Amino acid sequence: MEPLVRMKKISKSFGPVQALRQVDLTLHQREVLGLVGDNGAGKSTLMKVLTGVYRPDEGEIYLNGQRVRFNSPYDSRNAGIEMVYQDLALAGNLHVAGNIFLGRELTKKYLGGLIKFLDHKGMAQEAARLLERLRVEIQSVDLKVETLSGGQRQAVAVGRSMGFNARVVIMDEPTAALAVTEVAKVLDLIRNLKEHDVSVILISHRMQDIFEVSDRIMVLRQGRKVGDLVRSQTTMDEVVALITGAQGEALQTVTEVA
Repeated sequence: MEPLVRMKKISKSFGPVQALRQVDLTLHQREVLGLVGDNGAGKSTLMKVLTGVYRPDEGEIYLNGQRVRFNSPYDSRNAGIEMVYQDLALAGNLHVAGNIFLGRELTKKYLGGLIKFLDHKGMAQEAARLLERLRVEIQSVDLKVETLSGGQRQAVAVGRSMGFNARVVIMDEPTAALAVTEVAKVLDLIRNLKEHDVSVILISHRMQDIFEVSDRIMVLRQGRKVGDLVRSQTTMDEVVALITGAQGEALQTVTEVA
């Protein structure tokens, strides 16, 4: 089966610094791909290429087998690719529904569209349905985001991406600085995304989280892919060895995941 996303021989430099060197990435339908590597390995750069923030110096991107070019995040979003950054980019002074519909607010039209008003009730109802579908527990979509826990804020950010009909959600360190119970909720959210036919790329330094939810693990080191492994067929020690360079030979043990 054709991968949902295929990145082929992606290279990207910033002046004399070569951030990515001929990197390949595949992501299948309903798959969770753990993307790991030390700081500066190229993880964020690769994802910014996929989301149109950066244009690659070399390489190609395919979506469902069709070559695509993303000149901006707007292009990738229209293609169904969403990234939830570590800072979440939420407006703390807005309520939950307002954040989910930020930039794409629902409106009611009057006088043939000459006058428009925000449809607050409609947005609240749709936000509540979306969070219920993701099995997210938030007391009310009228609560301000600044009053929510870290895990709940992650859920709101993911809910916003789902509202854009995402097929791929990229999560950057979603469990950083969260309490144990909050981490469990975020990992459950990732599983729920998979159940809704959404593929996930999970960037994390927390190996226990990667091994908890990933189907496959891709390792970057110094801008190169040095490992691509089925999670059930590898160990944490093996992945850490690839990250640090202690593993001499690149491991390419995969690739089809049902």
